[in-house]
Parts: sequence; structure tokens; C-alpha cells
Amino acid sequence: MDILLNAVTKYPLVTAFVVVGIIMVLSTYIGKIFNNRIHSSAIAIVIGLILAFVGGKYTGGKHGISDVEIFAGIGLMGGSVFRDFAIVATAFGVKMEELKKAGLPGAVALIVSMILSTAIGAATAYAFGYTSAVDMATIGGGAATFIVGPVTGAALGASSEVIALSVAAGVVKSISVMILTPFLAKMAGLDNPAAAAVYGGLMGTTSGTAAGLAATDPRLVPYGALTATFYTGFGCLVVPSIGYMAIVALVG
Repeated sequence: MDILLNAVTKYPLVTAFVVVGIIMVLSTYIGKIFNNRIHSSAIAIVIGLILAFVGGKYTGGKHGISDVEIFAGIGLMGGSVFRDFAIVATAFGVKMEELKKAGLPGAVALIVSMILSTAIGAATAYAFGYTSAVDMATIGGGAATFIVGPVTGAALGASSEVIALSVAAGVVKSISVMILTPFLAKMAGLDNPAAAAVYGGLMGTTSGTAAGLAATDPRLVPYGALTATFYTGFGCLVVPSIGYMAIVALVG
């Protein structure tokens, strides 16, 4: 046991890959119980959130399960470096001639969705008593994606509580898109790359869109993920600036 503990502590990133692999295998088996209508990625995220809660309660730390020494590598594996690597790797599966078919509809979908997501998030924040422009913009950004929210909050000087709420809003959206996409795919016409690209621009959440399309048709994943990635970058650019100024003009 001492040899095993020494190994997993000495090579934390390898340990993280093993742990996540086990979680994904378990999630796949659970998904089969639901005939794969709930994608394994959605199940894995729920398991991850549970483990983060348990890790935080056990250690009293702020980084979830990675605060436990033998699971420290999960903090690195779940960081921005591997996330960006995965996004770039996914984008290499795109055929540009198929992506071009989305054209103007994809761009319009991205802009309209960003405006609606931010407005709905900001209005919800206002309804629950977060009436300052900074708080509304941060939670509105979170309603776009759980990356845009923290970026907006950090840029505008929002409190950690509000930033946490923005992340929570984005996570709820991501999991909802994962679960609902397979059920809505036929109605939405998600049967070709152009439609997937537009859908990615509408939904915005890269993880939610990728997992939802994977449960629908894995061939569509690169197209939806690519526009969803543009959505995240676009949101990080416009929500702390144009979005914030629009909210200030409305609520002062």
C-alpha cells in the first residue's frame, strides 16, 4: 500500500488520467442503462461535481477533489492547458467546405444567442436581488458559458460569490444542453454539419454542445464544437465591454 500511495502521489497527472478514465468507464455503463439517451459526459460531470463537493468538505479547501493530495493532478488535468488542447484537437476534425455552409446563419446565431443569454442571465440576477451592473453582467456572462462569467467578473471586479454563481449558471446550462440535445435533435434538424455549426453558435457551451452532439451523431461534434468555441471567445470579448455598458445604460 505504501508503494502504491507513493506512486500515485509522485505521478499525480498519471493518477488523474487513471481516475478520470475509471469515471468515464463507469459513466458509460450508467449511460447504457438509459439506452445512451443521457450521454456519458453528462453523467461524468455530475460525478465530478459530487467528488468536488466531497473533496471540499473533506479538506476544507477551495479546489475540490484536487485538494486531496493523491488527486492533486486532477487540478492540472482540468486546467486551461488541457482544455484548450482538447478544443484545438477537436477543431482539426472540421472540413472547411462543410463549415462554410453555415456561413451567415452561423454568425447570426452566435450574436443573437449571446445577446439573449446575457440578457436572460442579467434579468434573472436582477430578479434575485443582484441589482448592480457588475453583478448582472457577471451572472449574464455565466448564462452564456461558465468561462465567460468568471472572465467578466474578474474584469469588472465582481465578488467571489457572484463569480461562483456565474459558474453555476454556466454548468447548469452545459449539463442541460448535454441531456436535451439528443431528444431535440430530430426537431432541430441536427443531421448535417451546417446545422451542427449553427446549433453550436446558438447553444454556446462547448462541453455541452460536444457531448450532446456526440450522443446524437459523433460526426457532427467538430462542427458544433468549433462554433461553440468561437462563442466562448466572442463572449469573453463583448460581455465585459459592450454587455456591461448596455447594462449600465439600463440600470445605472
